[in-house]
Amino acid sequence: MIIVCMHFNNPVYMKILSDLLAVILFFATYTLTKNIVWATAVALVIGVLQAAFTWIRHKKLDTMQWVSLALIVVFGGATILLHDARFIMWKPTLLFWVGALVLLASHLMGKNGLKAMMGKEITLPEGVWRKLTFAWLAFLVLMGLVNLFVAYTFTEAQWVNYKLFGSTALMIVFFIAQGMYLSRFLPQENK
Repeated sequence: MIIVCMHFNNPVYMKILSDLLAVILFFATYTLTKNIVWATAVALVIGVLQAAFTWIRHKKLDTMQWVSLALIVVFGGATILLHDARFIMWKPTLLFWVGALVLLASHLMGKNGLKAMMGKEITLPEGVWRKLTFAWLAFLVLMGLVNLFVAYTFTEAQWVNYKLFGSTALMIVFFIAQGMYLSRFLPQENK
């Protein structure tokens, strides 16, 4: 199998891995307690600790890290204070859509957000960066819509399962498809 652009020192992939840890701990807490408020409290604490660790280590947070921190504090806090799961259920959708908006805004300003994040790791023709940006835009919008569909159609427990298994599976499928697409444009030594 060809692994494309999966350098784990890449901040994008480190962010994904750290987010996965938070989701796993959220899921584990919910599974043990059947209490979304407790699970949300764990996610909130982990989110704050991850942001603090990143700040201490790199002396900065990127835009999406700030957005993610704000969303977990605001929506996680609202779930905890109001004992209403809807707030935490909206958080993934808003994070996906903010990511899509950032990519769209950078595109409309004549820049490529993906290239800015990953351009040091991989060299691609401009047309490929543009197609990749639109693929990510569509994927992020779709992920937000699917999250809302699951949140409002299924039970709380099913949404929690989707958050770990379904959302992660969709991401993996998207990464594999992206890798297969990008492999056509890489020099042989990078494949």
